[in-house]
Amino acid sequence: MKEQLLDKLAEILEVDQVSLSDELESFDEWDSLTALSIIALAHSDYNKKLTNDLIKEFKSINDLVSFILN
Repeated sequence: MKEQLLDKLAEILEVDQVSLSDELESFDEWDSLTALSIIALAHSDYNKKLTNDLIKEFKSINDLVSFILN
């Protein structure tokens, strides 16, 4: 399940792959539209309520994955 989520995040961020240690702000595509796409993904695929304010607290892919999968 974690690998599938990482693949979806890589697609949203328009990169070949992401790793858990990647810093969110290091991605060229990291912006408000990307955040909205991740919020939609978390809601539709994982039934998690994610907000823009919450995303701003996350520093890495691991923070995001941990929230969505737990």
